[in-house]
Amino acid sequence: MLTRDEGARAPLEKTVDLSTVPQAGVEIVLEVADADHAKLAQWAGVEAVQAFSAAVELQKLSQTRFRYQARVRAEVVQSCVVTLVPVVTPVRLDFTRELHLVRHLRPEIEAPLQVSPADDDTPEEIEDPRFDVAGPILEEFVLAIDPYPRAPGVEFAPPEPEPKPESPFAVLAKLKQGQ
Repeated sequence: MLTRDEGARAPLEKTVDLSTVPQAGVEIVLEVADADHAKLAQWAGVEAVQAFSAAVELQKLSQTRFRYQARVRAEVVQSCVVTLVPVVTPVRLDFTRELHLVRHLRPEIEAPLQVSPADDDTPEEIEDPRFDVAGPILEEFVLAIDPYPRAPGVEFAPPEPEPKPESPFAVLAKLKQGQ
């Protein structure tokens, strides 16, 4: 796997003003143009990205809470860790996050955040209503890429151990037994 360029600007950005999200929610489709696939591949640390699409559904739960549901579909090209041949790996993921806008709350009316122990994730606190919906998609995309891709049917077999030469003490022991 190639190394990801941590300082590079994200190859995909889509800022949404959460204060304008209607109660019914909004769906946002994110596509990477063919010309930008190379930038995304370099940013993600893979050889190539052949396809990438994502859809986000933002639902307004209250004035300050939003549900972020995303679906990502991609195909990346990586080198097989055994044979080094290029392998096309599909990336398919669906995830949900909850966002909690904290900056606009006035202290006198701020209610404590209720979190159930059964919840998988606590809400992600954000301070600015202008939210980059592509950020979580890119995070999850990079985490979903197989770090050790293998070509179909290929398995790693460790090399056979070389026979060890007979030690001088073993030769002496044989001589002693033969006397």
